[in-house]
Amino acid sequence: MTGAVRPDRRRVLTAGAAVLGAAASAQLWLPATAHAAEAKLPDGVFSLGVASGDPLPDGIVLWTRLAPDPLNGGGMPDRTVAVEWQVARDARFKKVVRRGVAPARRAYGHSVHVDVRGLRPDTAYWFRFRAGGQLSRVGRTRTAPAPHSSGGRLKVALASCQNWQHGYFTPYADMLRQDPDVVVFVGDYIYESTPSATGVRRHEGTGEPYSLTQYRNRYAQYRSDPDLAEMHANAPFVVTFDDHEVDNDFAGQIPQDPDKQAHDPFVARLTAAYQAYYEHMPVRATAVPNGPHIRMHRRLDFGRLARLNVLDTRQYRSDQATTQEGAQDPTLTMLGAAQKRWLVDGLRHSPARWNLIASQVMMAETDLQVGEGKLWYYDAWDGYQAERNSLLQEFRRVSNPVVLTGDRHLTMISDLKADFADPRSAVVGAEFVGTSISSNGDQDQAAFRAQWDPRRADNPHWKLLDAHRGYHLFDIRRDGIDARVRVVDTVLRPRATPRTLAALRVEAGRPGVHLA
Repeated sequence: MTGAVRPDRRRVLTAGAAVLGAAASAQLWLPATAHAAEAKLPDGVFSLGVASGDPLPDGIVLWTRLAPDPLNGGGMPDRTVAVEWQVARDARFKKVVRRGVAPARRAYGHSVHVDVRGLRPDTAYWFRFRAGGQLSRVGRTRTAPAPHSSGGRLKVALASCQNWQHGYFTPYADMLRQDPDVVVFVGDYIYESTPSATGVRRHEGTGEPYSLTQYRNRYAQYRSDPDLAEMHANAPFVVTFDDHEVDNDFAGQIPQDPDKQAHDPFVARLTAAYQAYYEHMPVRATAVPNGPHIRMHRRLDFGRLARLNVLDTRQYRSDQATTQEGAQDPTLTMLGAAQKRWLVDGLRHSPARWNLIASQVMMAETDLQVGEGKLWYYDAWDGYQAERNSLLQEFRRVSNPVVLTGDRHLTMISDLKADFADPRSAVVGAEFVGTSISSNGDQDQAAFRAQWDPRRADNPHWKLLDAHRGYHLFDIRRDGIDARVRVVDTVLRPRATPRTLAALRVEAGRPGVHLA
């Protein structure tokens, strides 16, 4: 992925993201399946758009969901529908390279996940779907570089935390213009909170989602945001979930408020939430849920330039500690034994120049206590000190580890230390905690500074702290990573003015991050 503006990719951005008229007239569908695809369906079956994800050198996942009445369960007939799909080397579908038919099943909300293989590495493709005589909009995606390629560059956008009620998803409009090769989304794609009369936008429904239909409706509402829809249609996403896709601060099968949510009802809620998550994300069949279990940790390689380890820091964790002593309990786990072994093995045997870790919650220490003593966020890695510290020791033997994180609704960029209890401890990596897309809305910057600046002396590993909304953009090359913090002036209106708040650099072979 060269990172330069590719003419074939830019064409779609300038032509607009609606269904191309020329594409609609192309007669390239499979004649043998035409009768199935033309079965009568309600109008507007492609209301939720299209998406792609998890790029491989020879493949990509294509996604859509048939939902003519998206906020009321979907509105589809009670039957399986055949959906035709095409992949082409051009936006007008003159050069179709792959095509087929996929079932949109009622049991999975009439979602479609096509795991296309046989594609060329590091190549732009366009795709579309057809069902019931209706044509989806055109999407654009890109495959990963060849397995043994070692040069080039990779452009990655980091996003998280998009609360519908706190604002519009305006940072995506700027992200689209930056044309990343892949978007890494590290959690809080939806929020499970009740509708608010004071929100910038109001959640659908009458309360928190608990059932499968309720979660489907919430995802459908979020998918209707135009800037998010445009981004999904123009770059592959690599996603993982945090807590708000289910229930705030849940841990494993323990809800935030076990006195209000008994075990069996919460397991039923997990089951519904995980299925709705799968139904709305461009992920492979390995992520099909099994009741209250879903496999989300996985590994994607971008040649020998970068390896991306995607974590699940919710499903296998111990319940959160409530004291400093409890946070240092060596039996507490964030990852679970199997996922930790998988991660360490992938880091130790990685052939990549850069080893990226997508972690939903912050790994670097956050000492909230001004002056003597420590006070931690127990929901983040600070609450799982022993496992965090053992992982940081592993980083000493890893080529250029960089952690990409969400959750905080702040930009918090830090050096990672082998032992945060020892100020003289070696720097072993870098962490970029991306700010939110919209969560916390347009924050009071003076109040933020008054709250957080006094803590900086107790957290000397912090390199940048900010409370604007936006995302992070990384230009990854063999010699280093150039990072930009992109922010917008508002999320309270559908349009915003973007800017680069800061530029940072991570040098290959030199752990840590530096302001450019």
